[in-house]
Amino acid sequence: MFILITYDVNTEDAAGRKRLRRIAKICVNYGIRVQNSVFECQADAAQWRMLKAKLLGEIEPEKDSLRFYFLNDSQRAKAEHHGAKETLTADAPLVL
Repeated sequence: MFILITYDVNTEDAAGRKRLRRIAKICVNYGIRVQNSVFECQADAAQWRMLKAKLLGEIEPEKDSLRFYFLNDSQRAKAEHHGAKETLTADAPLVL
């Protein structure tokens, strides 16, 4: 499944800044950062359950926000990108 993950973490204090870094680090392990707080992730059902549990374990619901958008292939195909960042896809081969 293809998941678009967005988050907004309250960074008014040091604990919030740490949460922000931890959430970004979790997302980097599962997908590609397309904007500062937006990731495109490709995951099977088991990976999705693990990713969701990790992210929900990090946020403070009274201060932070986390959104998941589930997109099918036809919805992904309609996405447009304009601007500076290179367009990458979460399911493309990664060559190092």
